[in-house]
Amino acid sequence: MKQHLTEAPGLLGRTFLNFPLELDLHTMEADIAVLGIPYGKPYDTASMANDQSRTPDMLRHTPTEEDITYTRTHYDWDLDGYLLDGRDITVVDCGNVISDPSNHSLHYDMAERAARLIFQKGALLLALGGDHGVPIPIMRALKVIGKPITLIHIDAHLDWRDEINGEHEGYSSPIRRASEMPWIGEIFQIGMRGIGSARSQEVDDAKRHGAHIISAYTLHEVGMKRVLERVPNGGTYYLTIDADGVDPSIMPAVMSQTPGGLTWPHLHTLVHELVRKGTLVGMDLVEIAPERDVGSTTMVHAERLLCNVIGAWVRSQQPL
Repeated sequence: MKQHLTEAPGLLGRTFLNFPLELDLHTMEADIAVLGIPYGKPYDTASMANDQSRTPDMLRHTPTEEDITYTRTHYDWDLDGYLLDGRDITVVDCGNVISDPSNHSLHYDMAERAARLIFQKGALLLALGGDHGVPIPIMRALKVIGKPITLIHIDAHLDWRDEINGEHEGYSSPIRRASEMPWIGEIFQIGMRGIGSARSQEVDDAKRHGAHIISAYTLHEVGMKRVLERVPNGGTYYLTIDADGVDPSIMPAVMSQTPGGLTWPHLHTLVHELVRKGTLVGMDLVEIAPERDVGSTTMVHAERLLCNVIGAWVRSQQPL
């Protein structure tokens, strides 16, 4: 018997931009799939239920019905046209991966299975976290792509910790875990700055592995296009974006605000240039803490980012 891996979103059950809800991933037919993965593995009892777990539903709920209508039916200057560019593109919202507060490993197991089914269908995965632990099961599922994956990581922090409190799959460890997966090829880490969880050992390990570490200050000096010139053309890419990699002036709703992050033009260039370089198979947006937002600033930029990914990816497909 086929098992449902996801459940309908909360907050009145609204889907992202009111796209159709599709909970049967085994029979799903879609070009783009939105998937909520609310929970990372906690480091202690106090962090089991954190504000970031509300983000998938908040991202679906923040745009008003009027905003959603405009987004789907009006000219978008970010995309130089309509969101789906008049193409026969199917976008679905797959709801949130089912969780069990007493078994955090189950959430990761089901997230990996859900992501694997989406990748096997050839759909672009847009994953909504949750903390930065949630890409770990997604990156495991990338094995089914059957090609080396170039990992693009946006963050203020290095995320190479091996473990914290005995937990090896929490939000400080996703890039360390990625480095251990044979199907993950080159790793590009963009936006590093300030004081994070890394110690000298983690920095040394990342450099020894061959990770390309680009600080936020190098990015500001040379620009995103120059940074992306280091990424091989014609690759297969997965993009993981920690919201604290973005400047807090446009994404203040994070647990660790650090000045000097990516600006909106950086994000716009990143998305549009990356899909021109090769094949983007998925992305995640994580570490947004809604209760820390200021006037919905973070949610507005997050929704714009996701729309740019959708629109840019659509335009990267075969011409009409």
